[in-house]
Amino acid sequence: MIKLKSFQEIQLMREAGKIVGEVLELMEKSVSPGVTTARLDSMAEKMIRKHGAEPAFLGYNNFPASICASINNEVVHGIPSLRRLKEGDIISIDVGVYRNGYYGDAAATFGIGTISPEAQNLIDVTRISLQKAIEQLQKGNRLSDLSHAVQAYVEKHSMSVVRSYVGHGIGKQMHEEPQVPNFGLPGRGPLLQPGIVLAIEPMVNAGNWEVKVLDDQWTVVTSDGSLSAHFEHTVALGENGPEILTFSNLS
Repeated sequence: MIKLKSFQEIQLMREAGKIVGEVLELMEKSVSPGVTTARLDSMAEKMIRKHGAEPAFLGYNNFPASICASINNEVVHGIPSLRRLKEGDIISIDVGVYRNGYYGDAAATFGIGTISPEAQNLIDVTRISLQKAIEQLQKGNRLSDLSHAVQAYVEKHSMSVVRSYVGHGIGKQMHEEPQVPNFGLPGRGPLLQPGIVLAIEPMVNAGNWEVKVLDDQWTVVTSDGSLSAHFEHTVALGENGPEILTFSNLS
């Protein structure tokens, strides 16, 4: 069942989302050649706790870190480690925050130093596909209108949307109904109503859409070794349209 959120609940989620946005801004400033993903994880956790919140991912189904850090062909759920970022890498960082009973969740992909035109194009297409989905979060639309917007934009640019992992509702739980696929025909699924809050998160591969999970049982990678990018926002539908609760000033 989809749980519509009250004005007061959305305000609490807005506060959690603001922290998420600030952490992602810190991550963008901090990624550089030579930095370890474990260092990024430590910085993120410190900032989250400084704001009186908790890292939502830490311990979630036994996940061992506060952020997910996925490099190059890693799609999602990469575990921070002593691995160092290199010039030309891309990294997708996913951040979750729990504060005052509610969750915020967002992700972004960053280039390390000078990256290839292919990698930059992948990042740009993925980011814009998220914007296209958010534009469809309107009263009277159907849930699959968001899904279709992502798929249509991505495939127009000869890339693929990951089908094995999807966005989700969010609120008092990290993952709530409904699931939000990044593919599908428009005009299907639940009718969108004010009060719905979704974590919309396109995961886009430069190659085909197929993925696999590594032996650590967390890290998801592209099956063909192609690059992957990931962008996500927690977004609420109000009477006047969508509001990004995890807004940040990322460049």
